[in-house]
Amino acid sequence: MCSSRKILWSLLLLSVVEVGLGVASIVLGAVGISGVQGKPQQGDASPVWSGLCFLVCGMCGVLCARKRTGLIMILFSACCICGLIGGILNFQFVRALNKRHDSMHSIHLAAMTLACLGISSCTLSTWLTCRLASSEQQRMFLEREHSLHHSHEMTEKEILDNSSNGIPQISYNGHTTPPSP
Repeated sequence: MCSSRKILWSLLLLSVVEVGLGVASIVLGAVGISGVQGKPQQGDASPVWSGLCFLVCGMCGVLCARKRTGLIMILFSACCICGLIGGILNFQFVRALNKRHDSMHSIHLAAMTLACLGISSCTLSTWLTCRLASSEQQRMFLEREHSLHHSHEMTEKEILDNSSNGIPQISYNGHTTPPSP
């Protein structure tokens, strides 16, 4: 099983990749929009929107790698799912645009490639977040168990100390004798 440290570094690396994919997709989408001749069609701006999803997902991933709270992990998982949906929609829109025969074929192909990479990174990030959450849950359980064990030992000591109704007892070689009045 991977250690929590390996999961964190993998998540951080994948999040930085997602930020890069997001920026690249936004730039590619802007180039694609500026190169549209005539009236823009549905889907021309989809690389920009999926790029924003990947960018937000990557930034949340960096935050999740730094602060491993349950709420941030849930937020990151939700962002990954949004990035996954945005990437799939982007791929479908650009694929439909690619059926046209124009000079934008290479930009459409690059946008679909970035969408596939973004979809893959969002899927892996979601899986890593689940692994990280499981690891954190196990760590917190062990801490709680240790704390409860320590608390149980302290309770036993208090019970032994209070068994004389507040009167201190003297112990010789493991045998307790009440003090002389």
